[in-house]
Amino acid sequence: MASVNKVILVGNVGKDPEVKYLEKDVAVAKFTLATSETYTNKNGEKITNTEWHNIVMWRGLAKVAESYVKKGSQIYIEGKIKTRSYQDDNNVTKYFTEIYGDNMILLGKREHSENEAPKNESSHVSEPIADSPDLSNSSDNDLPF
Repeated sequence: MASVNKVILVGNVGKDPEVKYLEKDVAVAKFTLATSETYTNKNGEKITNTEWHNIVMWRGLAKVAESYVKKGSQIYIEGKIKTRSYQDDNNVTKYFTEIYGDNMILLGKREHSENEAPKNESSHVSEPIADSPDLSNSSDNDLPF
């Protein structure tokens, strides 16, 4: 039986992307994304739960994030979940979960100059799957589709 690792998030960016350039002009962008769920409890009170996600984007998509994604921006992200582990100073194993984005849509209003009328617009950007680095020990090449 095949397995699928795919996540879709729509939320608000928590901080401007931190972008680093590695060898051969390979960019990596990291930022947080907040998703919220609101419901009414049995007492009639509205309750909002917010989840924070660590987003990682590579190459061209990272460069787009650097130029256009800002704190507070609403975006749509498609990607996959990856969990890393490391040993802290007390030799305790810590786990860190990230969303590796390979598709992004910028939602909401586009910034405009004083001479330009505001527009409601979305922009869609995808990273070619072949360009995405495989930083895990597993391979996706054995999938049946």
